[in-house]
Amino acid sequence: MSGRARLMWDDAVTGYDFGRGHPMDPVRLALTMGLVRACGLDAEVDVVAAPPAGESTLRLVHRQEYVDAVRRASADPRGADGAYGLGTVDDPAFAGMHEAAALIAGQSVGAAEALWHGGSAHAVNFAGGLHHAMPGGAAGFCVYNDAALAIARLLELGAERVAYIDVDVHHGDGVQAAFWEDPRVLTVSLHEHPRTLFPGTGWPEETGHGAGEGGAVNVALPAGTGDEGWLRAFHAVVPELLADFRPQVLVTQHGADTHFEDPLAHLAVSLDAQRAVQESCHELAHAYADGGRWLALGGGGYAVVDVVPRSWTHLVGIAAHAPVDPESMVPQSWRDEVYARTRQPAPGRMTDGRTPSWQPWEAGYDPANRLDQAVLAARRAVFPLRGLLP
Repeated sequence: MSGRARLMWDDAVTGYDFGRGHPMDPVRLALTMGLVRACGLDAEVDVVAAPPAGESTLRLVHRQEYVDAVRRASADPRGADGAYGLGTVDDPAFAGMHEAAALIAGQSVGAAEALWHGGSAHAVNFAGGLHHAMPGGAAGFCVYNDAALAIARLLELGAERVAYIDVDVHHGDGVQAAFWEDPRVLTVSLHEHPRTLFPGTGWPEETGHGAGEGGAVNVALPAGTGDEGWLRAFHAVVPELLADFRPQVLVTQHGADTHFEDPLAHLAVSLDAQRAVQESCHELAHAYADGGRWLALGGGGYAVVDVVPRSWTHLVGIAAHAPVDPESMVPQSWRDEVYARTRQPAPGRMTDGRTPSWQPWEAGYDPANRLDQAVLAARRAVFPLRGLLP
C-alpha cells in the first residue's frame, strides 16, 4: 500500500448547507480544510476528490423511493413537507441537496475503494460521518449515510469483516440499523445516554438481531462525562472487541460534539482527549485491521470555530503520520481566515491545555459509579454473545 494517506476533499462539499442559522454550518468544513493547509498537512497527504455516489451505490443502503424523494426535494425545496424526514427543522430541504449529499457520500465510498484496492492504508473524509440517515429517511442533519455506504461498498467488494467505531456524542443509529442483522459488520457506538440526547436510541440492550446478534455494541454515557470517563469507557470496550473481531477494515466516526463547548450536547470532553482517541484508533487499525486499513470520518460538531477545525486537523495529521504538536500555535494566517469568514476570534493553540488520563478497566471498577455502570452494562449485554468475559 501507499505510505501516504488520502484526504478526500472537494470544495463543493460545502454546498451541503441547510441554511442560515442551522447548526450544521458548512463553514466548519471550509475552516477545517483551511487549517489543514495552514499546518502544511496538505503536503503530507494525497488530496483527492471522488465523484458523487451514483444511483446504484446509494441503493446499497437507501431505498429507491427515498432517493427519489431527495431528488424531488432538491429540485423543489418548497415542496418538501416532512415526508421521508425532508423539510423538517432538522433537515430542511435546499436546492442541490441531492447533489451535495451524494458528493459527500462519494468521498467516503471512494476512500473505501482505495483502501480495499491498496491505493492507501489510511483515508480521511471529515465532511462525512453523517450517521443518522436511515435507509428510508433523513434524520439528524443527515441525508445520505456515507459511513454505511462505505461499509456496504466494502462488503460488495468482498470484505468479510468491517468494524465501525463511532465516538460522536450522538448514537450512530443509522449505521447500526443498516447492519443490524449482518454478522460481517461490528458497530460500536459510545454516546451520551439516550435519556438525555437525540436520537433516544443506543441502549446497551441493542445488540443486533438474527445472524447479527452481538454485532451492535452501545456504551450509553451519563451526561457530564469528561475526559477520564470517556477514555476509560473507550479503552474498556473497543480494543478487546477489535482484537476478537479482527476487521479487515476499520471505519471510525469522529464527531467533535463530545466537546465541553459544543452547544447541542452535554458531555465534557476536551480536544486533547478527542486527539487521544484518534491516536488510539490509528494504533488499533495497525494492530488489528489488514495492512492498517483505516477510514476516518467526521460527523457532528457545532462549535464550528473553536473546536471542529482543530479536532479534525489533528485527525488528518495522525492519519498522515505527521501529527500536529498539541502545544503548537495556531497559524496566524488561519486565524485571519477565521475572522474574515466569521468575525469571531480563533483559538490560539492546538490544545485545550489538558493532559488526558484514565484508569484501565482491568484495575477494577466501582459498582456505584455511573460511568462504570454504563461500561459494565455494555460489556454484560454483548461480550458473552461474542464469547468474551463481561
